[in-house]
Amino acid sequence: MEKLIKSAIIEKSNHLFGFDCSDSLIQFQKTKKEFEGDTTLVLFPLMKLAGKSPQEIGKVLGDFLKDNVRCIRNYSIIGGFLNVSFPNSYWTRQLSEINADSDFGLAAKDSKPEIMVEYSSPNTNKPLHLGHLRNNFLGYSVAGILEAFGHKVIKTQIINDRGIHICKSMLAWQKFSPLNEKGERENPENTGMKGDKLVGKYYVEFDKHFNAEAKEIIAQWNAGQFEGYPKTTIAKYEEFTEAKKGKDEKAVSGLNDKIKELAKNETPILKEAKDLLIRWEGRDPEVYLLWTTMNGWVYSGFNETYCKMGVTFDRLYYESDTFILGKDLVNEGLEKGIFYQKDDRSVWIDLTDEGLDHKLLLRSDGTSVYMTQDLGTAVDRFNDYPELTGIIYTVGNEQDYHFKVLFLILEKLGYSWAKSCFHLSYGMVDLPTGKMKSREGTVVDADDLMDEVIESAKEMTAERGHLDGMNDTERENLYKVIGMGGLKYYLLKVDPKKRMLFNPAESIELNGHTGPFIQYAHARIQSLLGKANAFELDTETEMGTSEKEIIKQLVLYPAIIEQAAKEYAPSVIANYTYELVKLFNQFYQNITILNETDGKQKALRLTLSKNVAKVIKSSMHLLGIEVPDRM
Repeated sequence: MEKLIKSAIIEKSNHLFGFDCSDSLIQFQKTKKEFEGDTTLVLFPLMKLAGKSPQEIGKVLGDFLKDNVRCIRNYSIIGGFLNVSFPNSYWTRQLSEINADSDFGLAAKDSKPEIMVEYSSPNTNKPLHLGHLRNNFLGYSVAGILEAFGHKVIKTQIINDRGIHICKSMLAWQKFSPLNEKGERENPENTGMKGDKLVGKYYVEFDKHFNAEAKEIIAQWNAGQFEGYPKTTIAKYEEFTEAKKGKDEKAVSGLNDKIKELAKNETPILKEAKDLLIRWEGRDPEVYLLWTTMNGWVYSGFNETYCKMGVTFDRLYYESDTFILGKDLVNEGLEKGIFYQKDDRSVWIDLTDEGLDHKLLLRSDGTSVYMTQDLGTAVDRFNDYPELTGIIYTVGNEQDYHFKVLFLILEKLGYSWAKSCFHLSYGMVDLPTGKMKSREGTVVDADDLMDEVIESAKEMTAERGHLDGMNDTERENLYKVIGMGGLKYYLLKVDPKKRMLFNPAESIELNGHTGPFIQYAHARIQSLLGKANAFELDTETEMGTSEKEIIKQLVLYPAIIEQAAKEYAPSVIANYTYELVKLFNQFYQNITILNETDGKQKALRLTLSKNVAKVIKSSMHLLGIEVPDRM
C-alpha cells in the first residue's frame, strides 16, 4: 500500500505542490500507538519545499489520497505527520494473500547474485567453544537469510590446519603423551576421548611447559646467568629491568610482560615447535604423517559437534592448501614492488600512507602467517566460483584490523572484487567469570554447553508435563529442539556488533525474550488448529483491533527479511518474531477462538493463527531453529 501511495503522490506532485517530487521526499513511518492510523506519512520534507503549514499540506495530501487511492478510508493530521487509515477489508485481503502463499516472505530462488558466507573457520589444535557457537549460528543464519532474500549462497569455512599453534599440539603429544601397556600413545580409540578434545588437551599441556621454561629463564637472568642467550635479547632484558626502577605497579607489570615475552622466545620448547613448522612446510614425511593423523582426529570431533549444532557447509577450504597460493601472491607482489623485503628476508607491506602500519606477510624463515593464507584463500575462492559477487567473513571484531588490511592488499594486487568483500564483525561472548582463554584451558566447551542446555530443557519440560503419548525418542528430540532453540536464539537476538554476556540458564526460560517462548507459541497454535474443524476465510469479515495489529505485523515479514539480509543481522528476524508472538499471545488470551459462535469470525481467527504459526516456523528456520508441534 505504501508503494501505491508513493507512486500516486509522485505522479501528481506537480499538480499538488507545484514541483516534481522525488522518491526520497516521500517518507513513511509506523503510526504511533496512541493515534489512529495504519501508516504515517512524514510531511516535513514536503512542507519545506511547498512553503506550507502541516495542516495545509496534510489536507491537500489527505483529500487527494481519499479520492484517488483505493483502500484509503480516512486520515488525520498530527503535527508534521499524516496518519492514514485503511478499511478492514484491506487487511482481510492481505491475510488472504498471505494465507495463499506457502512461501510468504521469501524471494524467488536464485533471483539475486551469488555470494559466499564464511563461518566457523576453526584451528585444529583445540575443540570448538562458546565463541564458535556464536560464530557458527550467526554465519549459518546470515546464509539462510540471504538465500531467503533470493541470493545463491555458498556456505564455507577455512580450516586453519597448519601453523605454529598446530605444531605446539603435535610436539606436546610427542613429548608428554603417556604410553599404555601396549606401548601406544593416547589416541581417541584407546581413550574414548573425542579427537578435538584430545588434541586440545595437548595444546594446554604445551602452554604449561612453555610458561614453566620461560619462568626458569627469567630466574636465570635475574641471577645474572646470561650464557648461551643472544646479546640483543640480554640487552633488551637489561633495558626493561632498568626501566622498572621508580615506576608504579601498572608500569612494572607491563615491563614484566615484555621480559616474559623475551624469555618465551628463548624457550627450548618453542624452538622445537618452530623447527617442526619448518619441517612441515618442507614436507618432512614423519612430521606430515603426525600432522595428518592428529588432524584426522580433530575433523572427526568437529563433524560430531557441527551435527549437534545443526550447521552445514557447501565447501571446505584448508589453510594447508591455500597458504601455498598465498606465498606465490606474496612473491608476485614483491616482484611488482607492492611489498618489500627486510635484511632478514622477511616480507612486508607498507600501509602507512593509508593510515595503517607495516604488515608482515612472510617470516624470515620463509614460513607464512595468517595474512598469507587469507590472501591465497580469497583468490582461490573467486577462481573456483567465477560468478561470485562477494564474500562475507564471519569473524570476531578482534580481527577488524586484519580484514581491513586483507581487503586493501587484495586491491593493491589488482583484484577489483576485493571491494565486494565484507567482514561481518561481531562482538565477543563473555562469561560471568570473564573472558575465555584457550591456552589456559578456561574456555566453555561447545559440546559441554550444548549438552547442558539440552539437559536443562529436559528438566524444565519434565516439570511442566504435557508429554503424554510421546515415546522416549520423541521426548529426547523435543529436549534437543528446545535446548538448542533456546541457545541459538539467545546468541542471535543480540545485534552482532554488540559484545554480549552469556548466561545459559536464561536461554531456555519459557517466558520472556527467549527461543522457548516463541517455540511454545507455535506448539500452542498447532494444538489449537488440531482441535478445529475445517474453516475458510471470508474476506468481507469484520475484525477487531487485535486481529488487525497481528496482520500488520505479518505483512512486514518480507521487508524484515530484506532488512536482515542487507544488514547481515539475524537479530532483526529474532526481534520481529518476538514482537509477533507477543501480539498473538495477547490476542489468544483475550479473544475467543474455538468457542466463537460466529462462523466467519472463527474462520478469520483460525486463519490468522495458522499464518502466525507459518511465519514463526519460517522466521525461526532462518535462525537455524526448529519449532515443535507439541511442547
